[in-house]
Amino acid sequence: MTDPAPGPAAPIPMLERRRIEAAILKHVYDTLKRSHGEEVARRTVAEAVRASSVEQAAEFAAKAGGRTSMRTFVERQSQWKLGGALEIEVKEQTDKRYVYHVTRCRYAEMYREMGLGEIGHLLSCQRDATFCEGYDRRLKLKRTQTIMQGAGHCDFDYTYEES
Repeated sequence: MTDPAPGPAAPIPMLERRRIEAAILKHVYDTLKRSHGEEVARRTVAEAVRASSVEQAAEFAAKAGGRTSMRTFVERQSQWKLGGALEIEVKEQTDKRYVYHVTRCRYAEMYREMGLGEIGHLLSCQRDATFCEGYDRRLKLKRTQTIMQGAGHCDFDYTYEES
């Protein structure tokens, strides 16, 4: 008897993907910090994560078939929430604006548990704005605070500019 052909693999929840990435980057960060100092280590991790974010966003945009919009962006948000990774309160959702608060962030909790609280904002939070660059440059994010950096909630205000 033969095993059935494997079907398409289920996507890895984003929280798990970020945990795997952080486990590797932790060693890179610690090594760079010892050899080149904290400033160089932070800058290097920030640049690497930024490049990764833009590249991953471009992959998501390609899956939208070149038809990115606020709607397609919001649909992709479910990837980041899988498994209760984020608890959010939507404040406004239109074709031009998506405003919400994150009231619980398991990403922040995970980075702190991994001993990466000091750079959690580089590993995750900075991705939010840079994602826009790779997904659709008409998408803009304003945010004034994050749980990762000590606030009670993260405030996301995405706008979609037509020009």
